[in-house]
Amino acid sequence: VASRTTAETLQKRIGARIPSTIEEAARALEAAAHEANERVHDLGMRDRSKRGMGTTCTAVLLMGGRAALAHVGDSRLYLLREGELHQLSTDHTFIAEAVKHGIMTPEQARKSEHGNVVTRAVGPSAQVIVDTLVFDVLPGDTLLLCSDGLTQYFDEGPALGEMLSGEAEGLAKRLVDAANAQGGEDNITALVLRMDAAEESIDAGRATQVQADFSALKHIHLLSELSLAELSRVCAQLESKLVPAGNVILEQGDPGRGLYVIAQGEVTIERDGQPIATLPAGAHFGEMALLTSQPRNATVRAATDCRVLELSRDSFYGVVQQDNVIGIKFLWRLAQTLSLRLDEAYATPQEREHERATLRFGLFPSPFSRSED
Repeated sequence: VASRTTAETLQKRIGARIPSTIEEAARALEAAAHEANERVHDLGMRDRSKRGMGTTCTAVLLMGGRAALAHVGDSRLYLLREGELHQLSTDHTFIAEAVKHGIMTPEQARKSEHGNVVTRAVGPSAQVIVDTLVFDVLPGDTLLLCSDGLTQYFDEGPALGEMLSGEAEGLAKRLVDAANAQGGEDNITALVLRMDAAEESIDAGRATQVQADFSALKHIHLLSELSLAELSRVCAQLESKLVPAGNVILEQGDPGRGLYVIAQGEVTIERDGQPIATLPAGAHFGEMALLTSQPRNATVRAATDCRVLELSRDSFYGVVQQDNVIGIKFLWRLAQTLSLRLDEAYATPQEREHERATLRFGLFPSPFSRSED
């Protein structure tokens, strides 16, 4: 009753007024989930036999090569892209929270008797917090929306990714059959969407730009620990700017306001009017402006026609407030970077050479990283 009521509420609410932008779609899905929560909770309060009933909810709306997610509970949304499987939703369960806060290891969580205890659901309480996410979809992407009746049999190993790489026709049924063959102890729901390379709503030029942006972000050391879902949150706050060759992007002495990433083209770094370096596509500059307002110590000029991505300090703070794990991972990497710079500042040339040769042994992943990263 709870899940049917929730599905009907979302369909009716979204169908009554189709959103015009993907950001509006995310807000509409969130509002629909809140309305569903009110309806399910009210039904439970009025009918003693249904009191306390609830459901998970994972809803996706696709629009023009982008997607909006609204999520509550431990059903999941997966994205398979170029052979890599990413979980875009966060499990609202006791064990997921225990792993996140270091109370349990992922291995202990898999053996826990509390695996089915959800901490957030549609219906049991008068209010519910709904996770939302806006992300890009590219030609060839595969999306899987599924209940934990399926994922409990695919939590370990590459089996789920391998199955999702197969023929799209009948894929959902094959997933359900595979779960049933391993026990099928719970309700199993699976919905699979494969993005056709010829899909008219996915602009080829924009898809290329999205891939370039993600590739550039993934190679930024300070963001290297972020999952695809976390990178998507950062990407949503980026401002893309086209800069003609010869134009100044940053002026020496100006106050710092944010991080810049070179998505396409090259830039020249100048200090006191003299060129000191050239940065190619994929490089970044200005990251310390996310933390301080110190004046820029160099001028950055477009050596060729460029497209740069700007992440302002205010936008970054907004992302961190919504997801503090992103902030923790960023600060962990920043602390490592500053530690290495201090070591280099006081080291002899021979020691610096040794440190660079052994750098890969001295950097560790953040202890706050989630197991799906």
